[in-house]
Amino acid sequence: MAVTIREVASAAGVSVSTVSRAFTAPDQVQPKTRQRILDAAAKLGYSPNPAARSLRGGGTGTLGLIVPDIANPFFPPIVKAMQARARRLGYTILVADSDEREADELETIAAFSKRVDGLLLWASTLTEDRLRELAAQMPVVVVNRHVPGIPEVRISLSAGITQAAEHLCAYGHRRCVFINASRAELSRGKSIQESFEALDLSLVELGPYEPRFETGVHAATLVAAHGATAVIAHNDLVALGVLHQMAGLGVSVPGDISVIGIDDTLLASVSTPNLTTIRIDPEEIATRASDLLIETINGRTKDDAAPCVEIGSRLIPRASTGPAPAN
Repeated sequence: MAVTIREVASAAGVSVSTVSRAFTAPDQVQPKTRQRILDAAAKLGYSPNPAARSLRGGGTGTLGLIVPDIANPFFPPIVKAMQARARRLGYTILVADSDEREADELETIAAFSKRVDGLLLWASTLTEDRLRELAAQMPVVVVNRHVPGIPEVRISLSAGITQAAEHLCAYGHRRCVFINASRAELSRGKSIQESFEALDLSLVELGPYEPRFETGVHAATLVAAHGATAVIAHNDLVALGVLHQMAGLGVSVPGDISVIGIDDTLLASVSTPNLTTIRIDPEEIATRASDLLIETINGRTKDDAAPCVEIGSRLIPRASTGPAPAN
């Protein structure tokens, strides 16, 4: 079996994080300590990760990006923007999706690990222990996951959700449904619940389901049973499924029910009716995530003060929301 970073740490009498820094950020480790680690690694036959190879001029010049579903229209603009940013900084990117399955994510990480200098994991399905072990072996940044000690990009929906709740409240809505389509992003449902309750809006949560168009189609048939006049969906893809099914059922949007998505993908602006949605800027995400990952690769972040970059959001009102129907 391959020698692990923990075995090297034990042999050298240091912590796992110190071993990691010895390979990824040597200037942060005392020369004698680093030499002891390198000697222990050589004796045990430890195979360094890509970041370690870069210290000898053998870096891959590649960043790895693993997203939950590459078919979701939210991700292609981010991939394109991240690719452009990485290219300007001397890198290229490898992209794959996990389909929100832990086994698939682990398999992809294993395939990427020798080909990239660092990994950006979006809404990772891995446990905190697995993520910490991975981060000890190579530079890692997580998106929409919080794991102490690992650099993260956090998408804050607080502003956008508050604006959505105020928007619906102003239109006279009181009974709403949230279609939850993610087991990984538990904070999203909690944030929506708190924002809606603050304005005395009743909110029923459906799910969690898969974050797909078909989920919206399925959930649309359940919405009426709750007497709701407004729906907020986990993302635009789910919201578009709701719009499609409502049209098939002869339910008017926004005459009978208002629908809000999250992400502001291209499809939101061309749907019928145009979809009211919470915008998350793909350019900002791509730029700041790429920069943070490269900083992590270059050893400019520390385990005990892992940075958190926050991306904001805002409501984009369109034609899918309107006054609540009269009782």
